[in-house]
Amino acid sequence: MRIISFNANGIRSAARKGFFDWFRDQDADILCMQETKAQEHQLTGPDGLDPAFLPAGYHAFFRDASTRKGYSGVAIYSRREPDEVRTALGWDAFDEEGRYIEARFGNLSVVSFYIPSGSSGELRQGYKFEVMDWLKPILDEWLASGRDYVLCGDWNIVRTAMDIRNWTSNQKNSGCTPPEREWLNALCGEPEGPAEAWQDAYRHLHPDGQDYTWWSNRGAAFAKNVGWRIDYQLVTPGLASRLRSCAIAREPRFSDHAPFTVDFDMGERG
Repeated sequence: MRIISFNANGIRSAARKGFFDWFRDQDADILCMQETKAQEHQLTGPDGLDPAFLPAGYHAFFRDASTRKGYSGVAIYSRREPDEVRTALGWDAFDEEGRYIEARFGNLSVVSFYIPSGSSGELRQGYKFEVMDWLKPILDEWLASGRDYVLCGDWNIVRTAMDIRNWTSNQKNSGCTPPEREWLNALCGEPEGPAEAWQDAYRHLHPDGQDYTWWSNRGAAFAKNVGWRIDYQLVTPGLASRLRSCAIAREPRFSDHAPFTVDFDMGERG
């Protein structure tokens, strides 16, 4: 099973840059997209979803932002039609920003998450901390549920110095502050958390890796590889042994984020 997570920074923009042409060649089973920045009706024609946004052989599901047009939004594309699709977790302030969609396939849940950024100022950083506090018991419940989960998305938080080029100078900046990092690392059972914890697929496969998934559009950050690793696939412990490989597609560029692909050996569970 191959899952791709990608913050498109606008699905229409990414499509114009050739994302779906690239995607057709990836042989992916599931695509989790964040920051679609569109309403579904803007992607449809008289016969349904425009083929420019729907590769042949895939089903597509969207959760748009209702609070602001051209903002946020998440989507899941899948070859197999899900048994169920969920688009709300029960808090309107989060749900209506279009930040969560979950597709269920038997005992497997694949989630596309877009965790808020606090980089615009104190108000949004405060909201980000509220989201983190609110999500923690939900994620704990999922972890203990017995279901297999893959949590894809832009979490807007780095974990360690290996995940950001300029570690020291970013300690007070959103996404790298100690409380944010402690929260995400605690979910992943570090430094001394519970044995049953979410597994960071990239870090599981590359314990010493120093790759990034996002680069600022300012200051030639991409050319200089001044990046952050903030796009993750977190999996329940039972899936960790099924992780086979992963890849961050730096080029071609479709967004300020790179697509992140993870391959699983699901055997008979498919």
